[in-house]
Amino acid sequence: MKKRTKWVMIIAVLSLVAVFAIPEAYAYLTKRNYDSEAVTASEIPEGYEVATLAGGCFWCMEPPFEKLKGVHSVVSGYTGGETENPSYDEVSSGGTGHIESVQVYFDPDVISYEQILDVFWRQINPTDDEGQFVDRGYQYTTAIFYHTPEQREIAEQSKQALQNSGRFQNELVTPILEAEEFYKAEEYHQDYYKKNNLRYDFYRGNSGRDQYLEEKWGEDLEVDFPKK
Repeated sequence: MKKRTKWVMIIAVLSLVAVFAIPEAYAYLTKRNYDSEAVTASEIPEGYEVATLAGGCFWCMEPPFEKLKGVHSVVSGYTGGETENPSYDEVSSGGTGHIESVQVYFDPDVISYEQILDVFWRQINPTDDEGQFVDRGYQYTTAIFYHTPEQREIAEQSKQALQNSGRFQNELVTPILEAEEFYKAEEYHQDYYKKNNLRYDFYRGNSGRDQYLEEKWGEDLEVDFPKK
């Protein structure tokens, strides 16, 4: 019986190593800590517009948008800082002034910017100006980065409408800022929830994000927008 218990413990330890150590080794081999790359206008799909949004850990901000009809793709990256081509380690340490963000490329004839923001608000705690859920620090705070005067107006109206709804008792502190240089994060981070499903699920399940969102939004958490 003791021998069987020993083997069960060994298997459990090896399983944890597979979940956590292997992705780290993959990250090293794929140059996870090398510099990021600035996204240029030529990389934006023709006919699509851009929404740049910060909602804490960018791993968690890709899935809600990628499943929407009219969204071409979602890119994880960094924006709002001073350091050129920052690495993940530099940003996560809080030393560059960047915020983890995503760029959503969407077809305005299929899904509107206002609808994109409707989804955005349902992913975050807009009353927290010190981070998001388990991730603390400015680099994990929320923000809406507008690309046009029209986007700014829509964002301000969307924020005010949510504030007036009474869903949140505290003031919404998510800033609305002019878009700056956006740096695409290392390839290791793109579609992390697909590449490292087990680790992503473990992180998200223990982050407190889903529990908070379900409490705040209840049956209104899921918006009735067409999916892919």
